Amino acid sequence: QVQLVESGGGSVQSGGSVRLSCAASGFKISDWCMAWFRQTPGKEREGVAAVDDDGSISYAESKKGRFTASQDHAKNTLFLEMNSLKPEDTAMYYCSAGPSWDNCDVYRGQGTQVTVSS
Repeated sequence: QVQLVESGGGSVQSGGSVRLSCAASGFKISDWCMAWFRQTPGKEREGVAAVDDDGSISYAESKKGRFTASQDHAKNTLFLEMNSLKPEDTAMYYCSAGPSWDNCDVYRGQGTQVTVSS
């Protein structure tokens, strides 16, 4: 049974940093694509970063330089380090997983809220 559990969200001041975790079970993250995306009420879901099964990482253009995705295969966990946070980064952050790059959203976690205050 595939399960994704995000954690690490919270409230932070503008300019601060947060590290999100996505603990996976039911599959090996080294075998699948995993991704981070975010969503705020009334807006469409926005991709943040994706990690392919070969370890290659792609970022949404606006996230390059401030956000870093990484994996710990021993812990079967995906991370997202977010720095220089801005109020507009406030959102629910979700991780997703799937068996291929073009099918990286088969499973989703419940999300973790990040709130950035000015």
